[in-house]
Amino acid sequence: MRILMFGRGVIATIYGRAFAAAGHDIEFYVRPGRAAEYGDEVRLDWIDGRRKPFGRRVRESFRTTLRESLEPSDGFDLVVLSVGHHSLAEAAAFLAPRIGSATVLVLGNVWQEPLAAVAPLTADRVVFGFPQAGGGFGSDGVLSAALLPSVVVGASGPEPTRREQQVRSVFRQAGLAVRLQNDMRGWLWLHFVADAGMFSQALRSGSLANMAGDRRAFRGAFRTTRELLPLLEARGVDMSRHRGALLPFRMPSVIATASAWITALVPMARVSLEAHTDPHAEEALAVLADTAREARRLDIPIPLLEP
Repeated sequence: MRILMFGRGVIATIYGRAFAAAGHDIEFYVRPGRAAEYGDEVRLDWIDGRRKPFGRRVRESFRTTLRESLEPSDGFDLVVLSVGHHSLAEAAAFLAPRIGSATVLVLGNVWQEPLAAVAPLTADRVVFGFPQAGGGFGSDGVLSAALLPSVVVGASGPEPTRREQQVRSVFRQAGLAVRLQNDMRGWLWLHFVADAGMFSQALRSGSLANMAGDRRAFRGAFRTTRELLPLLEARGVDMSRHRGALLPFRMPSVIATASAWITALVPMARVSLEAHTDPHAEEALAVLADTAREARRLDIPIPLLEP
């Protein structure tokens, strides 16, 4: 299958590497002028969670094919769009007239109504998912990352559409389990406010990396997210459909202790936390600002997010 990864960021690179190893033809779209800057090789130092029982550390180089132009005749079957939620509209508008009949997998945070967030891409060609991976490029250009053994993919009904089946197949061919989510809209928004809780605490702790092993920091993050749950209810999310995902925020003290131990002792968990170590990064600040803006609009008090 011909797959285009939009950009050569962390998520695009990690999953592009996994898809390429499964035999797919992978290219990366980058802004004009970036191909020379990036070069045709990425060095990775990553933990591959598909290797049981706790993942295996791999140091390798991954050769990438970069392109700076895109036309409908290029013939891609699948486009993976993983950008910050605040950049989705611009990216979708760019892609819509340039990718022919390709399926578009939106892989990341969404805070608007999902289809509105990616207009003019239409519902019949878009699949929403969420990565279970993370990392960061160091000053030496090496990507330090972790890939968990599963990925979340939205399901529109009891039987998958052709495009949903296509996306699931690509992940499974890459050795990844697919966790289906029937209420992807609610799940994405719950993850968004969970990120807001973590980023808010990271600002207090200095970074997400500093939270590793810190029970109080995790408790603060979970309590902040719990404060934001009424915001989701006000937006129409059926919370009863997400009972398992709500557990950390319903029992912040208990789950915070477990999270602290896990991040202290399990290398994959620690790398995942360190992936977004800068709480002042553009996406982190945008998550906090957009969450607070929506809470004010709906008159939801958020004293922990905005002390």
